[in-house]
Amino acid sequence: MSNLSLSDLTPNLFLQTFILELMHASEQLGKEQSQQLIEQIAKTAGCFFEEVYRSETGKQNTALNTESYIELILGLKNNIGGNFSLSASQQDCIKVSNSCCPFGEKVTNFPELCRMTSSVFGGIAARNFGYAKVEIAKSIARNDGCCEVYIHLNPEAAKNRPGIEYQDSRNDNTENKDFDTLHSKIEKSMLDIWRKQSKKQVKKNQPPIIIATSEMMKKVLQSIEIIAPTSVTILIEGQTGVGKELVARAIHAMSERSNNPFIPINCGAIPESLMESVLFGHEKGAFTGAVEVHQGFFERAEGGSLFLDEVDSLSPAAQTRLLRVIQEGELERIGGKHTINVDLRILSATNVNLSEKVEQGLFRKDLYYRINVVKLDIPSLKDRPSDLPDLVKLILQRISDKHHKKVESVSREVMQKIRAYHWPGNVRELENTLERSLLFTKGSEVTELMLDIQTSKGKQNNWKQLKAQAIDEVEQTFLKQALLEYQGNIGEIATRMELSTRAVYNKLNKYKINPDRYRN
Repeated sequence: MSNLSLSDLTPNLFLQTFILELMHASEQLGKEQSQQLIEQIAKTAGCFFEEVYRSETGKQNTALNTESYIELILGLKNNIGGNFSLSASQQDCIKVSNSCCPFGEKVTNFPELCRMTSSVFGGIAARNFGYAKVEIAKSIARNDGCCEVYIHLNPEAAKNRPGIEYQDSRNDNTENKDFDTLHSKIEKSMLDIWRKQSKKQVKKNQPPIIIATSEMMKKVLQSIEIIAPTSVTILIEGQTGVGKELVARAIHAMSERSNNPFIPINCGAIPESLMESVLFGHEKGAFTGAVEVHQGFFERAEGGSLFLDEVDSLSPAAQTRLLRVIQEGELERIGGKHTINVDLRILSATNVNLSEKVEQGLFRKDLYYRINVVKLDIPSLKDRPSDLPDLVKLILQRISDKHHKKVESVSREVMQKIRAYHWPGNVRELENTLERSLLFTKGSEVTELMLDIQTSKGKQNNWKQLKAQAIDEVEQTFLKQALLEYQGNIGEIATRMELSTRAVYNKLNKYKINPDRYRN
């Protein structure tokens, strides 16, 4: 392009450049959305071209026959600079070939443009023959040297052939419309709750929004619609930073308890010595410092939903009390003598495989089955790449407002880096990275992605550190299992580990494991 002058510019070259730049821009939408955009443009354009052809030939009121269809698609392509010709025409299949792409050599950077040919050919065929499957067997965009396109017109004959199917139906987008309605419904419910809880802080807090463009996240939202109105306990599993609390809030928002409290708790952040008191409350005088009655989180969530994040961190005693609450719907405060009836829904979450914890004896099996009536697996960010463009757009909007900047997008190169990175910290890491990058952005577009990957690379390449981490994990697991087996008897554990009791105590202190938890 740099070798051209304005005198070389032709209408075709202008349109080719326009389309190629449109492809650059649509890359930020993601592959799935980009293909949808191309297909929508092509289908609409195909309708227009067919109407022009009908007007010119006077074939207004009847379906096109095979000969007219071939004349239309070949004329359409060749008039914009292609070199299409008919290779074969049978009752069930039309084959055309091409030796020159209208988009020129640059088409090799955008094989997605073949979707445009497919949608134009397929859309016109489906409207006139009722069905079409377009198979692009070869394409210049994929460096095959030529294009070979098969338009199959018989669904039975095309059953085992590759390609994209097209139907003459006005309801093609019914499923997407239904999902869009569901997404809007969930989002509105969450927004209503946020407004009620944040009336005095609307400017400070951001409304919760779930991005669900990927098929995996769509399935999560569809599951929410089914299980939210019920009373079942739900276990939400997923890596750190995937948005487990956001999913829990959506479940609460779509339930009959939505007008009552949603209480989130990070069990891993509660000191072990205070865990039971914080969760279940205590009576005055129950222990030193208990100078008044304290209502725990379970009582404060009355009528609503209690979200137990990192539920695997619960102490054995807290697990026992939680089991009773779920089974009996009642609890006793620490130091209390009377039972208190509670009506709430338990939503739990973990970033570990809880079934493995059960097998290791580190989590009660009966409690696991109680909190895991329904399990939702939230996919990691690397497994839902089509959500990235919408997530980036939403995060940029929020942090731009937060820092009073006007950054609206990321460059093509930055989006490519975002797609290539594996995001071990998931959405939370993406937010931090974009915020860091935005702070150093001068214009309206982020042009440099400031990934914090030096540390992680160093860890991956440090064999000694990896080895030490693995040993620590094995020791912790062994110690906890031994404490359960010997009921906290350090002498027995020391004998089994062939260590002194002092060495065992040192290891327990290192891993912050309290042996008293395991003693009767």
